[in-house]
Amino acid sequence: MASTVSTSTVYLIPAYLDEHSLAPLPPYILDAVKACEVFFVENERSARRYLKALWKEMVIDHYQWYPIHKAEEEVKAIFRQQLKEGRTIGLISEAGCPGVADPGQILTEAAHQAGATVRPLVGPSSILLALMASGMNGQQFRFAGYLPVDNAGRAKALRDLEAESQRLHCTQLFIETPYRNNQLIETILQTCRPTTQLCIAANLTGPGEFIRTRTIAEWKQLAQAAIAGQQTGPSSSGTADFPNLHKQPAIFCLMAR
Repeated sequence: MASTVSTSTVYLIPAYLDEHSLAPLPPYILDAVKACEVFFVENERSARRYLKALWKEMVIDHYQWYPIHKAEEEVKAIFRQQLKEGRTIGLISEAGCPGVADPGQILTEAAHQAGATVRPLVGPSSILLALMASGMNGQQFRFAGYLPVDNAGRAKALRDLEAESQRLHCTQLFIETPYRNNQLIETILQTCRPTTQLCIAANLTGPGEFIRTRTIAEWKQLAQAAIAGQQTGPSSSGTADFPNLHKQPAIFCLMAR
């Protein structure tokens, strides 16, 4: 228990998934932004650009900005000092919701330890949007984050996720650095069983949104057709049957059958 209860309020402010699509962000986010005095952000440059898009009259330099990175001890010390001073703080991740697949969770923990008020705000989460659209089990699911980079480690992780999905009848969600997405898909198709389902959800909320759920066997057929030139690459509307996900933000859902 904190010996002194902080009078601070910490707003967990969601960010857009696609910088050209502000529509998924509810209007009350702007009220929270206007109440804040200090911002702790995963990426200061993109956070400034985001808030300026939300509130064109905002004078960026009137606020204090601190990068989170991995919430090193120095950053946490600054955050705790802001809490002691009773400041109203905004916490913003690079995309989606702070604290979910994001280093901001460590600062939120510090806010609770200080007795501050934590206010999570509604906004787009690629994890929930992909799960909702996948048609897979939404009662039991697990977010596994990033898989190993090396081929052997990645293949083993996929087999483990598939086995756990089969045993628990749960959906497994995971992500990859965008420039390695195509390599990840290749490993999935080489590793997983033909009857296992895979949902690929890319560019969520954006104009090129792509969401498809197919079995591994069906994805293999589509991949072979694409290689043979019978399918085009992804169009700007994201309607292609087999996407080229190189440098495209994507999330993957897997469920064994």
